[in-house]
Amino acid sequence: MPITEITDAEFVILENLYTQDRQNLVLKQRDLAQLAKTSLGMINSILKRMVQKGWITARKINSRNIRYAITLEGINEVFHRSYNYFKRTIKNVACYRDAVSAAVKEASDKKMKAVLLVGNSDLEFIIEHSCNYYGLSFLKSADMYFISGGIDSYTFIFYGEDISYSAEKSVSNCVFISRLLLDIQAG
Repeated sequence: MPITEITDAEFVILENLYTQDRQNLVLKQRDLAQLAKTSLGMINSILKRMVQKGWITARKINSRNIRYAITLEGINEVFHRSYNYFKRTIKNVACYRDAVSAAVKEASDKKMKAVLLVGNSDLEFIIEHSCNYYGLSFLKSADMYFISGGIDSYTFIFYGEDISYSAEKSVSNCVFISRLLLDIQAG
């Protein structure tokens, strides 16, 4: 199992043990394996390592059952990882905002009148905000057929993440958000 999947499994385990303690539940290794989407053997190995790190405690309830509980150090680890995830997310949103804003500014500089979002995008609010900032109309269509009838030359098109990148559709007045995101991650 790659290291990122192990750390993801650790995080899932820690979160669920934290929830277990707060809701007075008892999660078994089999439950944790299903939640972390990994094997029972891998969960056993991860739990042993987490006990060694001091993130959780293991207490035998009977000959067949062990109760795992998160420690203060484990709670600190959950908060630390959550905080880092939040920081990465904010940084990514800022990068996406800058890239979308640059594309909308370029459309504005080319005297475009509107920006059309075709399909669905998690970045819709950023596109709409940029349009408002640069004084362009924001249009949205969930269907590809809308653009097949012809869009005037004063409309810039964003293709949502649900529309696959296609070199044939690639023209100077459009951006595929999926391609934009790949370029940001590569750069």
